Amino acid sequence: MKNRAIYSLILLSCYSCTSTNLMSLSVLKPAPVSIPANIKTVAIVNRSKAAAESQTLDAIHKAVSLESNDLQQAGAQGSLRGLSDELMKNTRFTEVKPLTMDLRSFGAGVFPTPMQWDIVEKICRDSHTDALFSLELFDTESKLNYSASPAQVNLGVTSIPAIAHQVNMATSVKTGWRIYDPSTHTILDEYILGEDISASGSGINPAVAASSLIGRKEAVTEVGIKAGEAYAARILPCWIRVSRDYFVAGDENFKTAKRKAQSGNWDVAAEIWLQETKSPDGKLAGRACYNMAIISEINGDLDGAIQWSQKSYENYNNRLALNYLNILRYRQSQNEILKSQTVASKN
Repeated sequence: MKNRAIYSLILLSCYSCTSTNLMSLSVLKPAPVSIPANIKTVAIVNRSKAAAESQTLDAIHKAVSLESNDLQQAGAQGSLRGLSDELMKNTRFTEVKPLTMDLRSFGAGVFPTPMQWDIVEKICRDSHTDALFSLELFDTESKLNYSASPAQVNLGVTSIPAIAHQVNMATSVKTGWRIYDPSTHTILDEYILGEDISASGSGINPAVAASSLIGRKEAVTEVGIKAGEAYAARILPCWIRVSRDYFVAGDENFKTAKRKAQSGNWDVAAEIWLQETKSPDGKLAGRACYNMAIISEINGDLDGAIQWSQKSYENYNNRLALNYLNILRYRQSQNEILKSQTVASKN
């Protein structure tokens, strides 16, 4: 009996897997950060340098982390450039102003406390901007690994024994950001990004092996640029691909609709499924109602998709429809956020 129950469960699982096909569609995802509609011009500042009172601790931190001021400042400037370029590409803001100011924070790899609001207000007032993007932290921390092993040096007709030297350096790059809204004294966002890079080299002596690490400054700068670009993406909606299951098993009409859908003829498939929603067979009708919800979402009609999925679950107890209904309701709530972000972008 136990084996028969297991066998039945396997058959049920196989049936469930073959009763649906997987398709994908693009949906617009709201930006993680919503910027108020009244903010049209922004300033960008660098606050990642250590203040005078913490420079000793910052210097110790850099020494332990195998870093230098030049390396970190080059990376920080890359981050500011990456953010500025991405914001300028978008129509969300009418003006983006990178500012050169001597702003300081704690340094030493610490994400600092926020700026005082009187400072934020003065920066925005003097630059005639509505909000302030601030790079609050740029920190790099490296670990060096050195090894030596026996090797042979080829001299053409012969080879001689030697020592191969290998140098590996792993560097963690961390950036921290804030967006200040002086009109409401609100920090709209604070976020830390992390990225790892590595460099290695080998040679017949340690100096030759380490020579390949010279380009590490350029690598850190490049990572800094990408970090700035990535942070800019936090205020911009983006398109993503999502997967959906739809029913393909049932009667001959479902098989025909499956072929139509697979060839991209979704409109004809929808016509068949619409007829199947009137089937006296509750199971087929429930599946057809579910598929009509899928078609509605494809066509951008979330309200219609919710109505069809509700009918599929409430009238025909289609379990897949209940899960889909939750997905659709979440999308509906996300669309409300999107509307506010779109309005802010157009104003």
